[in-house]
Amino acid sequence: MPMAKWVDSKLLIFLELGLAIFFLLGANVFGFIPVSETPFIVALALISIRLRKVGFGWLGFRRQANWLQTIGAAAGIAIGIQLLSTFVTEPLLTRLTGKGTDLSDFESIKGNLPLFLIYLGLIWTLAAFGEEISYRGFILQRLAQLLGNTKSAWVVAILAHAMLFGLGHFYQGPTGIVDTSMTALILGSAFYLSGRNLWLTVLAHGLSDTIGLVVVYLGWIDWLRNMT
Repeated sequence: MPMAKWVDSKLLIFLELGLAIFFLLGANVFGFIPVSETPFIVALALISIRLRKVGFGWLGFRRQANWLQTIGAAAGIAIGIQLLSTFVTEPLLTRLTGKGTDLSDFESIKGNLPLFLIYLGLIWTLAAFGEEISYRGFILQRLAQLLGNTKSAWVVAILAHAMLFGLGHFYQGPTGIVDTSMTALILGSAFYLSGRNLWLTVLAHGLSDTIGLVVVYLGWIDWLRNMT
């Protein structure tokens, strides 16, 4: 197959998505990939855009006409995600499964400012930028392309990528998996409806996780759970 046809082929998309899912399951379900799948999928995304000569704009990093508007919209999405998770999704899923989201990995952050700042840095690198490049910028778009890039293809791709994103939070238990899948549905929809603006979802993701981290640091998580 000629190189030009190869880089635009569905076979390449299928192989890329297969590798991404391999990294995801290897890191989160089977544990043979250290730390996180995110650096590996980001590297895969960068190789893909280099191979296809499409640039960072394809991922969704485009010039913003109004940064204040983008930041404001991202803040609104972030607050909405946190309110939905805290007062609707989490309580409902906890009642259904008998278990809340497993946040034991974050217990040590409570009242620990140096550790809080370390996690804050990780949120904005691995989560906000890393996961948005991996899941919205790369996996979601490649799924939509594989399915034909129609409106219905995007609906299916948003649903499918949300399930994958949930599996990426396997360590949080069943409630955490479903809750983060809901977050991915919101971010994936925002990405599509904004004309594939990755800056919007990077900021929304980072702000949402920052709010959650502050809640854990201040020890408010049990208080909020008792409210619901």
